[in-house]
Amino acid sequence: MIMKKVVFNFEKLSTYQKALDFIDEVYELTSNFPKDERYGLASQYKRAALSIALNISEGHGDTDKQFNRYLTMAWDSVKECVSCSTVAKRQQFITEQEDNITRVKLEELAKMINGLRKHTKRNQ
Repeated sequence: MIMKKVVFNFEKLSTYQKALDFIDEVYELTSNFPKDERYGLASQYKRAALSIALNISEGHGDTDKQFNRYLTMAWDSVKECVSCSTVAKRQQFITEQEDNITRVKLEELAKMINGLRKHTKRNQ
């Protein structure tokens, strides 16, 4: 039996795909955190990264006004990830280079989210 591949519209968004890539990177990065941070900073960092993709998917397909609200929450999660990365660097869980790489990816994600926000505001 051949199964049909089901793809939801939000999965076609490059911003959503980029958010998924970032989640993978955060999971990899936090796997090296100290064990006692498993339920602390590592958990918070993962939740913040997940929140970016989850808000994009949850809001997509709704009204432009609602989608824009979810995109704002995704943007807020980007800022939360910046803070998590900063704390991780300050606690020496990650290197300065890893922090810089993370920040570049978050900046790209933020720009993509803002582009979607501008697009939805034009359509309101």
